[in-house]
Amino acid sequence: MKRFVARIMATVVLVSVAQMAMAQSKTVTSQMRTETAVVEAIDAATRTVTLKKPDGTFATVTAGPDIKRFEEIKVGDKVNARYYENVVVRLKQPGEKDVDSRVTGTTGSDQVLPGGTKARQLTMTATIAAIDMNAPSVTFTGPNGWKYLSKVQDTEALAKVKVGDKVEIVWTEAVLVSLERDK
Repeated sequence: MKRFVARIMATVVLVSVAQMAMAQSKTVTSQMRTETAVVEAIDAATRTVTLKKPDGTFATVTAGPDIKRFEEIKVGDKVNARYYENVVVRLKQPGEKDVDSRVTGTTGSDQVLPGGTKARQLTMTATIAAIDMNAPSVTFTGPNGWKYLSKVQDTEALAKVKVGDKVEIVWTEAVLVSLERDK
């Protein structure tokens, strides 16, 4: 797990360094948030876990086949989840080759209790389909009918692009999950 987390963090650092080196790159979103919940119910047949959040609401999550040690989760376990998301957009030069790739990975924890990291990074070429300077926002379209609207805080950067420009978007998401159990 440590190697996988190191690879994800190295990717984030490389993207950040590339962003500083290229004036046309812009971080659109960067966010880290932490959530906690308590396991209220487990359905082993469907691999679903019902979680109770601190505000009293419930959420049901399904563990895919890539999640190991599912059978070790117990009712009453406290779940800690840290979510990370980062989006970097870089204006592509005319004639630059389009990209459309996805890297995903799940790594289990070697700790006493189950846990692990699940991450994905999407890299794609998208086209600016619309710009709204009043909002301010930009709409992108990409491979496989993908469409994304994003508010823009840096109107100076928005003023430097036009509809039809191609951009490279690197979207990184990761969730690190750990369990705690009362002794």
